[in-house]
Amino acid sequence: MRTLGTLIAMTLLAALLGAIAIMSIQNIEIVSIKFLLWESVRLPFGVLLAFAVGLGLMVGSFIPVGQKR
Repeated sequence: MRTLGTLIAMTLLAALLGAIAIMSIQNIEIVSIKFLLWESVRLPFGVLLAFAVGLGLMVGSFIPVGQKR
């Protein structure tokens, strides 16, 4: 049963990465993010999206899910 859960999780991750790859190829325009007074460097949308997903995966891996006491 644990193997099936891992398979489903990896399939969803692969689909997400594939969707990001397709979106980044179709959107090559240069963007920058503005937040309050801070503005990021100008990067292609696909690169910015890849950084955001990677950072989200790293931060999300530290959040405990279903922690038993």
